[in-house]
Formats: sequence, structure tokens, C-alpha cells
Amino acid sequence: MSDERVRRLMHSAITAMKSGENNLANKYLERVFITARDHDVLADAWFYLSEITEEKEEKRKALEEALSYRMTHARARRSLAILDGKLKADEVINADRIPAPATEDREGNAERFMCPNCGARMSFSPDGQTLSCDFCAKGEGVATEGETFEEQDFFTAMATLRGHSKPVARKVFHCEGCGAEFLLPPDSLSAACAYCASPHVVSHNEIRELLDPDAIIPHAFEQRGATQLLVEWVQENNFTPHGKVIPPRGFYLPVWTFDIGGAIRYHGQRYEEQTIGFQTKMVLKTEKGDYPVFIDDLVIPANHKHKKYISRLVETYNLREAKPYDARYLANWPAEAYEIALGDASLEARSQANKRYKKEVALRMSYLAKLKTSSENLAIDSYKLLMLPVWMTTYTYGEKDYLVLINGENGIVQGELPINAKPKSNGGIMGWFNDLIDS
Repeated sequence: MSDERVRRLMHSAITAMKSGENNLANKYLERVFITARDHDVLADAWFYLSEITEEKEEKRKALEEALSYRMTHARARRSLAILDGKLKADEVINADRIPAPATEDREGNAERFMCPNCGARMSFSPDGQTLSCDFCAKGEGVATEGETFEEQDFFTAMATLRGHSKPVARKVFHCEGCGAEFLLPPDSLSAACAYCASPHVVSHNEIRELLDPDAIIPHAFEQRGATQLLVEWVQENNFTPHGKVIPPRGFYLPVWTFDIGGAIRYHGQRYEEQTIGFQTKMVLKTEKGDYPVFIDDLVIPANHKHKKYISRLVETYNLREAKPYDARYLANWPAEAYEIALGDASLEARSQANKRYKKEVALRMSYLAKLKTSSENLAIDSYKLLMLPVWMTTYTYGEKDYLVLINGENGIVQGELPINAKPKSNGGIMGWFNDLIDS
């Protein structure tokens, strides 16, 4: 049957559905299943069948069939999520009519961590496991052996406000220690009370302007360890910074990670020998197909600042060491909030995946002329918001400031190096080191 005939059958099925004639629509769709060869058409047909099917298991079967033909079928993914209880129908939004974020100050919940033994404040110790009292040194375990976290379904998130949220300008939180209230800047997830110094972590579950992180890689060493790594890096590169350097400052950096699957569709032309009777000649043939794609944890920085250097630094983390997010990890540690929303980050991830695999397809299919590719079947399957431990400082050389970032998990240093740096002997590296330790 011709493509035009299949399109007419689909049009008739949709018209019957809109008129409430589900039995007639079902008959048209059955004919589509028998005659259609195009996977996109079959995916749509199975989705429409799910819309007119009342029985739950039959609806599930139709949706799974639709996704077997096109895993990127957004409406089928969304309907299956609703059927499985992962998404509520009333949470689904129109992406073209997203309500404006609140601009007024909002109250945020702050969790204060107090020692159950003496009542003093508790801070996360950079051993990856313990919340320790600053006064009596009583420890409380944070991490549980074997704990895992679930990555978030991307299609479900993008159907709701979760996939489109951005931080607003200001929020108000209340210190439970002394009763003071502060404006929390939008680039912070945690803060210490300016009056009683109690560490607090802001919860965004009720405010819904920021998404809570899904996972975190805890800090593994303290400031003195970061300072020592900085000094060793300077020594290895044989130069001495000019002036006093502020010791590295530790914080958590947000990044998005995406799991991407599907396929890159390609088509091109090649010559093929063809024998007709006693004569052999070269015939131009068209070749097309789908090149499979799978990327686990493609990392996209969640902020614009120092993006070039952050992108290089994130490659040095062992993402498999991430733990389920727990607010206690942020006790007494600053944490930067994301400014790039999930939807925007996903577009960047998809673009990077497409560029990477287009190059791979071009290499594998180099025998094809006029090669063209399409990313329409490339899909983001899941994501997570991950907090990474970072130490940061700057140093001056000549009249320019240079940025240094240290991986808070394994101590790898990524830093800008001055051009034509010359070693100094007046005070030398040890003199600079003493100034840094004493500061």
C-alpha cells in the first residue's frame, strides 16, 4: 500500500477519535498496523490506539509497542509514566505557557544540625562519611554502605515544572538557632547564620524554585590538604606567584548529567556492481540506516562562570563514587546553586552527543557519498543534578590573575599557568608557602 494511502488511513482514524467513534478509529488503526512500514507511523498508530483503549494492560501494551518503534515518542513516554504512577496528569504543563516565577521574597526551610550530646553545631567532616560536633567531636554517620540513588526520568520531568524551574532573585530563611532572618542570594544552597554561626541547609522542596540535588560526591580533604596540593602544583610548574595568595576555598559545584540513547539516522550513496545479462556495470545505490547511540553520564556544567575550566575539571571525577544526596553533607560547606535550567542543559547535552556521533558516523560510513545525518531519534533518557566538591583560588603573576581549581575528591589540580614564568629566588617557593599557610 502506498504512503499516501497509509496517511489517509491515519487521518481517518484521528478524525474518528475526535468524533468519539472509537470502534471506527480502531478499525482504521488495525489496517495501518497491517500495511504501514514506516516506524514513525507505526509508533503514532500504537499511541493513538492507547488513547482509545480503556483496559489498563492493553493500554500499557499499546504504549510499549509505540516506544519499541520510536523510543523518543514524548506523548507515549508521558502516558506510560502517568499509567505507572510516576507522573500525575494534573502536573503536566504546556511548555509554551509556563507561569512566571515568583519575584517576591519567599520563606525557605532551613535544617540546623545540632550535636545530640552537647547541643553544639555539627559540620560535615571531609572523610566522606561523618557529621562531627565542633565542640565534643561526637561523630554521626552520614553515608550508608551500599546506598544508591535513582536517576530521574527526563521525559517525566520535562512534562512538569520540574524541568523548567530556575532560581528567583531572593529568598528569606529563618535561623532556628537565634531567630534572625536573612536574604539568601540565589547562588547559594547553604549558609551560616551571621549571628550565631549555625550552619543551615536550605530545603527547596516547598519553595519549588530550585530542584534538590539527586546525588553528591563528598569532600575528601580539608583546607590544609588543598593548600598543600596547590603548593605542590606550583613547585611542579617551577614558578612563584607574585604577592599573597588566599588559601583555597572549598564548596560544592552543581552539574547536570544525562544518559542519552537512541540512534543517529543516516543516508548516503555508493556505487555497486550489477550484472545484467553478460554486462556488468556500476549502479548508484542509496544506503540508509540507524547508528546506535548510548552515552552514560554526559556532564554539563550548571553555571556559566568559569565554564571552560569547569568542563575540563569535571572529567577528572569518578562519577560512580556519587552518593545519594543528603542535606547533612552540606553542613558548614557552601554550595553554589545552578543557574542553567534542566531544559537548557538538556539541549546542550543533546547537541554535544549529536556532534560526537556525527563524527563517528562519518568515519564509519566514509564509503558513502553525500552522507547526511539526522538526530531526530536521539533521546535523553534520564538525568541527575550532581554536586561536586571543588577547591578554588586565584593567584597573581605579573599584572594578571589566574584561576586554580582543585578536585575535592582526588586532589587533581586544574590551573591556568602564566606565560614565560620565571623562577624566583628571593624568598623562593618556601617563603610563599609559609605566607600561604599562615594566612
